[in-house]
Amino acid sequence: MVSAVKKIVLWLMSTLTALVLLFGYHTSTSSQAAAGGQSSALAPVSSGTGGTSSSGTSSSGTSSSGSSGSSGTTATSGSSTVTGDVAQTRWGPVQVQLTVVNSKLTNVSVVEYPNDNPRDQEINAQALPILVQETMSAQGANIDMVTGATVTSDGYLKSLQSALDQAGL
Repeated sequence: MVSAVKKIVLWLMSTLTALVLLFGYHTSTSSQAAAGGQSSALAPVSSGTGGTSSSGTSSSGTSSSGSSGSSGTTATSGSSTVTGDVAQTRWGPVQVQLTVVNSKLTNVSVVEYPNDNPRDQEINAQALPILVQETMSAQGANIDMVTGATVTSDGYLKSLQSALDQAGL
């Protein structure tokens, strides 16, 4: 009889512990993050190979627009900067800008991305440089998504493909 009571008490305490842990878990959708004190605005992420650096503005002949329109110029020779459509994600918009010289990607910039809370900033500070580097290596959109940044990766790929299409690549 005593053994059965011990088993019941052990089961009850285990169940209670599991419930406390389950309801005490904070997801990334929380507006508060454990790592406070980070800057609320991050600079655009870019990588270039001798092209001009982008500051989030388009060069002459290109314009920036929402996801329903297109922007940028078609490049077959020479140099041009192309801005992809804005890809709306559940965490915020993502927009990619490319510099193309003689049909080759020389610079990729992420001019707009989710950065409203410290968790977004942490994720994108790690994910966006990887996405940019992979794009430069692949010279196209045939890249892998970044684990832990699936939503941003998906938005990045949509905007990247839009920019590549506009550039004729």
